Amino acid sequence: MKAKPKAKAPKVHPDLAGFEMNIDSFGQITANLDRDALNAFLDKEMPEDKKLKSKKDESK
Repeated sequence: MKAKPKAKAPKVHPDLAGFEMNIDSFGQITANLDRDALNAFLDKEMPEDKKLKSKKDESK
């Protein structure tokens, strides 16, 4: 029987090096990075969604 090759770690942004996220048997998400730190990273790195921006303008 052939052994399965180990999965290589995906390429990630240097600020997220070592970040791991798992889902346990109860469906609870666990991560080794603080949620606030992850949200701050996403706020900094993700461009604003044009579709959501137009919905905000309509609600005013």
